[in-house]
Amino acid sequence: MRKSIIITASVAAGVVITALLATPSLAAGLGNGNSAGNGNAAGNAAGTTSEQREPAGRQGNAMGTQTGSGTEKGTGTCLTDLESGTLTAEQTDALAAMAAEEKLAHDLYIAFADQYDAKVFTRVASAETKHLDAVSMLLERYDVTDPTVGLAAGVFSTDVTQDLYDTLLAEGSVNLDAALEAARTAEELDIADLTAATEGVTAPDVLAVYENLLNGSERHLVAFGG
Repeated sequence: MRKSIIITASVAAGVVITALLATPSLAAGLGNGNSAGNGNAAGNAAGTTSEQREPAGRQGNAMGTQTGSGTEKGTGTCLTDLESGTLTAEQTDALAAMAAEEKLAHDLYIAFADQYDAKVFTRVASAETKHLDAVSMLLERYDVTDPTVGLAAGVFSTDVTQDLYDTLLAEGSVNLDAALEAARTAEELDIADLTAATEGVTAPDVLAVYENLLNGSERHLVAFGG
């Protein structure tokens, strides 16, 4: 299932950035120490929090359903209601990579929310908190190291993710339109990587979370004008 996805995004001032980002490529830097296997950790009830994520901690565990504005509310779904399965080494690496991508989106939107008077960034950042919490529950369940734990906002464990964040932040800091363009790029990359990560996965709980994240990213893209 190893694939590379090249997405070219046009950004402000006529600059064209080619961002090479695929779940397997991120996973290559995150895979050390991750192990595949059956999940044993108990799942937490989803959709129970609306708190904004602090980068170094967990403010709540939730899977949510987004509205077009980027807000989410819980569906009442519990990961404990979903069976776990078996993941390959590539699939556990991809799962860890998805955590890094959700953190990137969250941190980027919080940074833009501080720069611009546009509530969409705060709303979608809150949704990304729930997405990251759902992925973190899976990482715990499958005994996979979470690459986001203990990292401050805007700090990432691989050069690929760090470079992408720095690039999008710099481009989005030009003006509001550029920030919305950068946010759309982040969501498009997320959609592409989630689609690739889903291929070959049979674990019901992982598939459910990926589907939820994919639906959310598509709505976030619309919220940012995509």
